[in-house]
Amino acid sequence: MRLPRLFRTTPFRLTLLFLALFGAAASAFLAYIYVATAGEATRRTDQDITREMNSLVAAYDRAGVDAVNQSLIERAASERPFLYLLMKPDGTRISGSIAESPLEDINAVPARASFSVTDFDAQGRPIKHPARGFQEHLRGGEILFVGADISEDQAYVGKIVNALRGAGTLVVILGLLGGVLVSRNVSRSMAGLTDVVTAVRNGDLGARARVRGTRDEFDELAEGLNEMLDRLERSMAGHRHAGDAIAHDLRSPLTRLRARLEVAYLDVEAGKGDPEQALGQALEDTDGVLKTFGAVLAIARLQAAGQAPDQILFDPAQLAADIAELYEPLCEDAGLDFKAEMSDGLQARGNQEFLAQALANLLDNAVKYTPSGGAIMLRVRRRSSGEVEFSITDTGPGVPEEDRPRVVERFVRLENSRNQPGAGLGLSLVGAVAEAHGGRLELAEGPGKVGEIGPGLRVALILPRAG
Repeated sequence: MRLPRLFRTTPFRLTLLFLALFGAAASAFLAYIYVATAGEATRRTDQDITREMNSLVAAYDRAGVDAVNQSLIERAASERPFLYLLMKPDGTRISGSIAESPLEDINAVPARASFSVTDFDAQGRPIKHPARGFQEHLRGGEILFVGADISEDQAYVGKIVNALRGAGTLVVILGLLGGVLVSRNVSRSMAGLTDVVTAVRNGDLGARARVRGTRDEFDELAEGLNEMLDRLERSMAGHRHAGDAIAHDLRSPLTRLRARLEVAYLDVEAGKGDPEQALGQALEDTDGVLKTFGAVLAIARLQAAGQAPDQILFDPAQLAADIAELYEPLCEDAGLDFKAEMSDGLQARGNQEFLAQALANLLDNAVKYTPSGGAIMLRVRRRSSGEVEFSITDTGPGVPEEDRPRVVERFVRLENSRNQPGAGLGLSLVGAVAEAHGGRLELAEGPGKVGEIGPGLRVALILPRAG
C-alpha cells in the first residue's frame, strides 16, 4: 500500500527521525530518573531502618531483652511505619508486628531482605505491600528484625514515571502534528516551484514562481529560479530573433550569390564573360555572409553567457592606444583627421578581446560614414561617477534622435546607409559587449553641423567602476 504523498516528504521523514532520537533520549532520561528516584527512596528507607535498629540495640544494651520487648510492643502499637520481630536464638517469636522472619536462614546475620506484608482493606480483602528490612543478633543471642513498608515510596516513584511517560507521549503526539504541519507548508512551497518547472518543461517559458516576501530559503530559490528563467527566455527570444533575422537578411545576398554563379556558369558555357571576375564577386559576397554569421554568433555567445568571459583588470588607455595605432593610417587614407586622447591611471575590468572588437566596430562605422575632410576623435576618460568611458566622435551625418534606440538592434539600417556595405550588426555587437560587461552604450549628437556636413555622432561605451 502506497503512503500518502505528505508522509513521503523529506520534512515529515526528518520529523520522524528527530522524534525517534527524542524518544531514545527521553527513554534514557526516564530510566535515569527512575533509577535515581528509586535508589534515593531505598537509601532513605535503609537509613531510617538503620537508625531504628540502632535505637533498639542501644535499649537492649542498657536494660536487656525485657526493655527491647517492651519497646517493641509500644512502637508496634504506635503509628510508626516500621515492622518489628524479636526472636529467640532458635527463631521462636518473642514479640513484634510480624509473625516470622522473611529470611529463610535466621542465622544469616547481619542480613537484608526485600519482602511483602499482607494488610486488609475496609472490606476485609487482603492487600500486599512491598517492604524491606535488616536482621541482627543481639549480645544475648536473640535475633532482632526491623523492616519498613515501602509501598508509599514506590507509589511516589510510579507517579513520577507515569508523569514523565505522559509528557513524553504528549511531546511525540505534538511532534507528529508539528511534522504534518511543517510538511504541508513545505509541500505547498515546493509544489509552486514544481509546477513552474513542469510548465517550463512543457514549453511555457513565461511561467514564474511566486515570491511570498518572507525572505526565507524558498523565496531565495524562487527568485533565483525566476532570474534563471528570465535569462533563458531572453536567450531563447534572442536566438529566435537572430534566426528569423538571419533568414530574412541573408536571403538577398545568398540569392544574389546564386544568381551570379548561375550567370557565370552560363557565360562560361557560352564562351563569353569573365569567369574570374564572377568568382571574385562570389567570394566577396561569401565573405560578407560569413562576416554576418560571425557577428551574430558573437552576439549570441555574449547574451547566452550573461557576462563576458575571462575578465581581467587592464589599462583601458593602453587598449585604446593599440586600436588608435591601427586606425590612424586608415583615416589618413580616407582623408580624415584622426586624434586620440587617453587619460592616465585608469583601470577597468573586462575581456580585452571583446572590447577591442567593439571599439573597432565603432571606428569602422565612423570611417565609413564620415565624408572626406572630416574628423574622428577617440577619447578614454574617467567619469565623475568613477565609470570608464570609451567615446568615438565623428563629423558625419549622425543619427536622428528618434532613430538612436533602433540602430543598436540587429539588422537595423537607416535609409542613408542602405548604399553602404554591411549587415547592420556593428552597433548591436557593441551593445551586447557593453551589456555583458555590466556597462551601457550611449549615442548622442556630435560636434554639430558645419555647412552641409553634420551634425556628427558621439558613441560612448561605458564600463562600470572596477571593483
